[in-house]
Amino acid sequence: MLIVTFGRGWAQREGGPIEEIRPGDVVTSPPGEKHWHGATATSAMTHIAIREALDGRMVEWMDQVSDEPYRAGGK
Repeated sequence: MLIVTFGRGWAQREGGPIEEIRPGDVVTSPPGEKHWHGATATSAMTHIAIREALDGRMVEWMDQVSDEPYRAGGK
């Protein structure tokens, strides 16, 4: 779970559109859902991240996001 506290960001679920996120927005992802989040290409973003566990397993960090989503998100 992410709670955006400042700035503007983007979040994208695998196969879905890039969505803009702003202060006060809460982003949740169910277990097993691939997604990424971060600041926009032109704005900083801060957030509170709350990690939950399912069956004793915490979030699994995956590959770093390339620059491509940022180019796509700015369009």
